[in-house]
Amino acid sequence: MLLYAVTIFLSAFLLFQVQPLIAKIILPWFGGSAAVWSAAMLFFQISLLAGYAYAHWLTRKSARMQMNVHAVLLVASCALLPILPNPYWKPTAVGDPTLRILVLLAVTIGLPYFLLSSTSPLLQAWYVRRTGSKVPYRLFALSNFGSMLALVSFPFLVEPTLSSRHQAYTWSGAYALFALLCAGAAWASKEETYPAAAVANAALANADPMEAVPVVTPAVAVADHPAEDKRPSIGELVLWVALAACASTLLVASTNHLSQNVAPIPLLWVLPLALYLLTFILAFESDRVYKRWVFMPWLAPALAWMAYSIYAEDGNLNIKYLIPIYAAGLFVCCMMCHGELALRRPAPKYLTMFYLMVSLGGAIGGVFVALIAPNLFRSYLELPIALVACAILAAIVLWDQSVPKLGSWPVRVALAIAVGVLAGWLARKQIGEYRGYKLVARNFYGVLHVRDDDPSETYPERTLLHGTINHGSQLLKEDQRYLMTSYYAEGSGVGRAMRALQDRGPVRYGSVGLGAGVMTNYGRAGDYLRVYEINPLVQNISTPAQGALFTFYPHSAADKAVVMGDARLSLERQEPQQYDLLSVDAFSSDAIPIHLLTREALGLYFHHLKPTGVLALHISNRYLNLEPVCSAGADYYKKYAMTVSDDAGDAPYLSSSTWVLLAADASLFDAPAFSSADMHRAVTPKGFRPWTDDYSNIVQILSLK
Repeated sequence: MLLYAVTIFLSAFLLFQVQPLIAKIILPWFGGSAAVWSAAMLFFQISLLAGYAYAHWLTRKSARMQMNVHAVLLVASCALLPILPNPYWKPTAVGDPTLRILVLLAVTIGLPYFLLSSTSPLLQAWYVRRTGSKVPYRLFALSNFGSMLALVSFPFLVEPTLSSRHQAYTWSGAYALFALLCAGAAWASKEETYPAAAVANAALANADPMEAVPVVTPAVAVADHPAEDKRPSIGELVLWVALAACASTLLVASTNHLSQNVAPIPLLWVLPLALYLLTFILAFESDRVYKRWVFMPWLAPALAWMAYSIYAEDGNLNIKYLIPIYAAGLFVCCMMCHGELALRRPAPKYLTMFYLMVSLGGAIGGVFVALIAPNLFRSYLELPIALVACAILAAIVLWDQSVPKLGSWPVRVALAIAVGVLAGWLARKQIGEYRGYKLVARNFYGVLHVRDDDPSETYPERTLLHGTINHGSQLLKEDQRYLMTSYYAEGSGVGRAMRALQDRGPVRYGSVGLGAGVMTNYGRAGDYLRVYEINPLVQNISTPAQGALFTFYPHSAADKAVVMGDARLSLERQEPQQYDLLSVDAFSSDAIPIHLLTREALGLYFHHLKPTGVLALHISNRYLNLEPVCSAGADYYKKYAMTVSDDAGDAPYLSSSTWVLLAADASLFDAPAFSSADMHRAVTPKGFRPWTDDYSNIVQILSLK
């Protein structure tokens, strides 16, 4: 028992540790977008499905063949260690990198993850065959505990303590230990059937021992179930898949919604995943946990609050409300989906089919969010669709419920009305979203909106929104068209730095992030400008000489060009540019680009700046205080860091902003351009650990005021 227990616990722990670990490592390579996690989740779900299918197939073979096949795969997987991705997989072309992410993950962790996915069902099958135990509860409990421990420990213990490289090496060492233990369990189970277990297994499977083997998820327990020994119908199979797919879609879509305005980070990945896993555990651990009369009444308010929060405050509901709403809502919705699955699990001989359908549903949810939605929808429609689907599934499972003396028709009418109200309200809000914008477009990097103000206003603007955040605007009246706007006004930190430098003569400057092209408006004849942009949609909106929705870039008189691709990768490939100024403003919605603020990133920027050059970092953010991150980098490179705040005054077309300017020469801040600036020296708090490519910690700079 001890060998099986330790192996299953370790496999479950490693399975859920590697998900945030590997996703965080590759995140900077693909622009730091929240969609990287969606693509990674798709890979994990497909791999899980493959692992279940493999377990389902292998347990039908002879015991000796099971041992030999699995041992060979374990040895082969160890040859792939450590799980550090090869830099070869960094993107070299512009476009949707989803396929590249999937291939990268398959090459890097594909076989180890596949074998970890299959471990729990295989070892439980071997244990049943060897001992005759019908339901090895202790193994289930250990698997559950290992999975939850992995998820909870990563953002609060592993990530703040170890660098990404050390995490990868530690995980790889633990996996090698797992492979040895798993091979030992296979050897211990090499006999077809132990004498003491033969009768029990035969009875459990109606005289067919191999039909008795339960295949379960790495973190799911299966209680005894009185289901009749009949083959599930097609309708039941479809309902299994639909319930699992709905829960999976809600998981990934909710995670995207939570992280798009903070940062795609393990903390916001792990919370929804842990709740999703917890509902699996609770629903399948015992029939006493999920009760319809307890959870169904909470489903309606949960769906309503989640739907409301999508659009509340123009999609910018504060995360101190958003996180609790979505955490509670996701829990209730997934509890309904997984609870109904648990109530519908079949007789033991069909459990392998049941869990294959459940894993298929999970994979379908991942495919829908990561592949279909970005290419089919112009906005984040997958979350509203998932909410409506959850309501429809609840109606289906309750359709035959009846009211005493009245029958089932009142229930059916009430369910139809509830689903119709939710779907109608969401449809009206979504139509309103499209109607109010000149352009709505979506790709891997997010959703872009272009909105025009009423022309009768004093300062009508055309605004570019990435997600829910202003990414630059241009005044529409001809005599106002080329006034500086939004975060880039002459009174902003970057505006003052540009004026100070341009007072000396022609300027060479670079801009990380194009947006509406407002920064390019500083370009004069004789200036040199290079813009680094990763999103092709932004380039299409802001750069064409004819027909551009924003004309700052075409109007700029500088020697200019747009370099497409991730800024860091592009700068790594270029010769030193000798910039006088380099501005970094590449937020995705309001999510910070972590990989553009690390010590290595700053070193790359200084490599392209003149010794007297200025690095301007835009750090305006509702939830994160990025000043310590910038000042710690400045300390390391012996630069002078000055934080410049601008409240935008009374001009409605300006936005308040905070910039940190890093320069080798502090005399820059004595220039006339800074005479009236609200600025202070950026100081690194005592004990603050600098961010590197191997280490970053959002928790230490998070503020929910």
